[in-house]
Amino acid sequence: MKNFKIATAQFENRSGDKAYNLLVIEQLAKEASIQGAQAIAFHECSITGYTFARNLSKPQMLELAEAIPQGPSIIRLIEIAKKFNIAILAGLFEKDENDNLFKAYVCVDGNGLIAKHRKLHPFINPHLLPGNAFTVFDLYGWKCGILICYDNNIIENVRATTLLGAQIIFMPHVTMCTPSTRPGAGFVDAKLWEHKDANSAILRAEFDGLKGRQWLMKWLPARAYDNAIYAVFSNPIGMDDDQLKNGCSMIIDPFGDIMTECRSLGNEFVMAELSSDRLTDAGGYRYIQARKPDLYKHILGKPHDSNQQVVWLKKKAI
Repeated sequence: MKNFKIATAQFENRSGDKAYNLLVIEQLAKEASIQGAQAIAFHECSITGYTFARNLSKPQMLELAEAIPQGPSIIRLIEIAKKFNIAILAGLFEKDENDNLFKAYVCVDGNGLIAKHRKLHPFINPHLLPGNAFTVFDLYGWKCGILICYDNNIIENVRATTLLGAQIIFMPHVTMCTPSTRPGAGFVDAKLWEHKDANSAILRAEFDGLKGRQWLMKWLPARAYDNAIYAVFSNPIGMDDDQLKNGCSMIIDPFGDIMTECRSLGNEFVMAELSSDRLTDAGGYRYIQARKPDLYKHILGKPHDSNQQVVWLKKKAI
């Protein structure tokens, strides 16, 4: 396989403002293409905004959501991809012909839709239905997968996607800087963002601490290392509704090492060149070959009721 140049981005989206968000996506995709990127990945619901959806009724969600691939945002995304000759990965809320709602993430190029993943573990709005399939697709000769945010917290999802052939897993998120039972977790004071330049040192300490990056580093590199895959993590920076997010979009190699990472407090992308040799040189490749499924297939596959709880999300009647 030829080496693959991928960019991952962070930007401050506007809730419900698709036109603005697509304009930022276009600007960053253009710049990434000029610098030689063949693909660029954006965060979960980067087209629509995310956290504000927790307060929307089903009619409001249906107004926000779009059909895929015929919705206007996907058509626009394809136009941008064609204009700058770059594959684009971005997220939005999806509705089908029966008014079912999903959290979706797509990959497009100038020829159209390449892949769509529906989030397996949605929670931000009670009217969202879970996806029921893993997603693996070809992109520039590489096998790629998609897992959206909470999907990656379930380690079986990452292993299953890998076993289906994925060598790169795109992991779009809107995460960190929320309360949890984990030590040190919590919101970052949104007032700090009003004067982010003056407060940059405080923000960086908060963003890099246990509320943010330190927590991410406890588990994200392990997903790449254990499965010998490239992890392309993307996350917004700045305000998402009333929550402050810390960005740090990054690409992690099959050794679990960070290849590149966004470190500014603004809209930004970083790029890495992926090579196939690391896929088989990494320890995870050997561990996968050494598996003994007969020992645990009945344990992993036994009936289980999925009980998903998000500590910070206060349920309300919608």
